[in-house]
Order: sequence, then C-alpha cells, then structure tokens
Amino acid sequence: MLTRQRKELLLARLRQDGQIVAKSLSEELGLSEDTIRRDLRELAAEGLLQRVHGGALPLAPPLPTSPAMGDFAQRQQISSDAKPAIARAAAAMIADGQVVFIDGGTTAVQLARALPRELRCTVVTHSPSVAVELVAHPLVEVILIGGRLFKHSVVAMGPSALEAITQIRTDIYFMGVCSLHPEAGITTGDFDEAGIKRAISAMAQRTVVLASPEKLNTASPYQIAPLAQVSAIVVNSSVPEALLAPYLNMDIAIIRA
Repeated sequence: MLTRQRKELLLARLRQDGQIVAKSLSEELGLSEDTIRRDLRELAAEGLLQRVHGGALPLAPPLPTSPAMGDFAQRQQISSDAKPAIARAAAAMIADGQVVFIDGGTTAVQLARALPRELRCTVVTHSPSVAVELVAHPLVEVILIGGRLFKHSVVAMGPSALEAITQIRTDIYFMGVCSLHPEAGITTGDFDEAGIKRAISAMAQRTVVLASPEKLNTASPYQIAPLAQVSAIVVNSSVPEALLAPYLNMDIAIIRA
C-alpha cells in the first residue's frame, strides 16, 4: 500500500471511528505499528489530526473568540445594558470594612459607579478610570497602583505594579476578563496582563469574575487561571441556563444580575 493510500485510509477511519489506536489498526491492516505512527505524525504535522499517546484523535474545533478583544472605546459599546446590572450585583457583595481589588475594564468602571455612597471600605485598583470614579465616595479609601499604562484596558502594568500588588491581601478581587470557558478557563488577550491578573487573584481570598454575556464560552490566547480558582461569576439575568450549566457543575456560584 502506497503512503498516500495509507494516509487516506487513516483519515477515513478517523472520520468513521472518531479515533485511531495505532496498535489495533496495525494488526488489522497487517502493517507495522511504526509505519502507522509515522503516518500519524506526518498527518498531524499537516494539521489534519491530533496526535495522542497510542494513536490519534480528530482536531478539536477552535473555541469562539471573544469580542472583548477590541479597544476600550469599542468595548464600552458592547453589552452596554448588561454591564450596569452586573456592576450593581457585584457592588452588593462588598461589606463595610473590606479591602477589595477592582480590576480595569468597562464593567469595572460601572462597578465603581455602583458603590453605595455610605459604603466604608478600601478599594485597591491599578485602573486610573476606577480611581477617578471613586473620588466622590467620601468613605472609600482608594489605593492606586502605578506603573506603565496598558492602554487596551487602561490599567497600570510592569514590575512596579506587580511588586505593589503582591504586598496587598484583599477580601475580594473583582476580575474583568476577555473570555471565560469551561475548558480554557479565564483568559485574556495580552500575556503580561494575564500575569498581573493572576498575581491579583493569588492575593485575594475570593476571585469574582464580572462576565457580560459576550464573554461566556469564548477563549483568548493567554490563560489567567483555571476556573477552579473562581469563587463566583456575576452574569446578566438573561443568560440562558444551558450556557451557565457547565459552570454550575463545577460548583462555581452564579450571581444573576
């Protein structure tokens, strides 16, 4: 059997059975297992299948990309009705005397606006936009983290920001994300931003994700953390139950706004 014929047969069996077990198939076809494995490696290099230990699987379909990868001005127009409701539900989670970290992003700015005037707490943030919103809250102490301005999210980043973040323990971290997916976890579009968010989450007792509808079941290039690190997700009340089921199955609290 010619190499081309073998490869076509392998792809046909993969479509038919949903998997290839190299040892079993080599015995069935009367070919050496090394030959089957070599063909599978070459097919994987061509992007036609996924090599796994002992055989091959079909390529996994690409995960949907989040529209939250756009710039700050574009993201302000997305889910503009849902974000204030999510912000109000998140604000209700803060108790007097707590130290909370509010992330950057459009939903985080809405959260700052939604804090009650009588709330007495400390807000740590690396977002100038969030800090400015809290100027009119007389009982809120604001700790603003400085560093290089990352214009996509309008937040401070870099070594000085990271050093300051790792010195402050917080009760709750309200995290803004580009994407949230049951398998891919919490992801974002910038490598350094993912590291900053990971550090903030590590210093918080609870991580609460603010997830406007367009971010659910999508993925961005850089993982912040697996979903096991998330205590709760705040979503809009109109999100279908079927979309939330995988997160509920992971025992993550879902707060509907």
